[in-house]
Amino acid sequence: MNQRQTVLVVDDEKQNRTLLAELLKDDCRVALAGNGNQALDRAHELQPDLILLDVMMPDMNGYQVIQALKNDDTTRQIPVIFISALDSPADEERGLDLGAVDYITKPFHPSIVRKRVRNHLQSVHHRHLLENLAMIDSLTEIANRRRYDEALEHEWRRGARNGSPLSLAIIDVDHFKAYNDRLGHAEGDHVLRQIARALSAFVRRPGDLIARYGGEEFVLLLPETDAQAAAEIGEEIRASIENLHLAHPNSPVSNYITISLGGTTLIPNGGQVAPLFFQIADDALYAAKADGRNRAFWRQRTD
Repeated sequence: MNQRQTVLVVDDEKQNRTLLAELLKDDCRVALAGNGNQALDRAHELQPDLILLDVMMPDMNGYQVIQALKNDDTTRQIPVIFISALDSPADEERGLDLGAVDYITKPFHPSIVRKRVRNHLQSVHHRHLLENLAMIDSLTEIANRRRYDEALEHEWRRGARNGSPLSLAIIDVDHFKAYNDRLGHAEGDHVLRQIARALSAFVRRPGDLIARYGGEEFVLLLPETDAQAAAEIGEEIRASIENLHLAHPNSPVSNYITISLGGTTLIPNGGQVAPLFFQIADDALYAAKADGRNRAFWRQRTD
C-alpha cells in the first residue's frame, strides 16, 4: 500500500476519531475532522484519497456532507465510506444512492474496517495509475496532447479569473523527416526522448507544462508568465536543444538537431479557450521557420 495516501476521518465523537486514527495509522496518513464544515474544508485542502464519514453529526450530517462533496468539481471524485450507527437497509441504501462506495455500521469490527479501507485505497491507487497513464505520451514519457488540452482549459479559466497572463510556445524539430530518412525512425525516437527530457527542465513551477503535441511537435504552457519572461525562456529552450549537440547529417540549418519555436502571451478572457491563442503562436512558429529555422519568435495579440 502506498504510505503517502491520505484518509480523512470525519466524526463528531473524539473517541471514534481516535480509534480510527490508531487503527489506520500504519497503512496511510490520517487526517481528522470533527464536524461537517471542517470535513469540507479539509477535503478541499488535503484532497484525501478516501473519506470515512459519520452520518449522525450536529449542524451538518453525513448525508449533507457527501452531497456537498459530490456537487463540487474539486472533491467529487474522492471516495466516501459511511461509518454509522444507523444500521437499517434503508439507511445503507440512502448512503449508497448518494454516492458512497461502502457503508459500515457501528459498532464495527476493527479488522474488517482496516481491510475494507485497504481495498478501497488499493482501488484508488490503481485508478490514479490508469489516469496518469492516459495522460502520458508513451514514447517520451511526458504529458500528451490530452493532458495539454485539459491543462490549457484549466489555466485559461484561472487566468481569466485572476487577470493574469498565460503564455504558450509551440516547438518543432527542424528537418526531422530528413533525419528519419537518413538515420531511421529508431534513432529519431531516441532524439525525441532526449529533446523531451531537455524541455522538461523548463517546467519549473506547478502550473508549467511541457507536452508532446504530435510527431516532432511539442507545446509549453506557462501560466502567470508575461511576454518578456516567456520570450526569454523560449530563447533558452532553443539554445539548450542546439547545445545538446545531437548530430543531424541531413540538416541545412546546422550540424546538430535544432528547433524552431513560436510563442504568444495574452490575458485570457471568458470561460472558453480562444482559438486565436494557438493560432498566433503557430503563426510565430511559421515565421521562425520562414526566417531560416533555429529561431524563437514571440508575438502578442495586438487587438
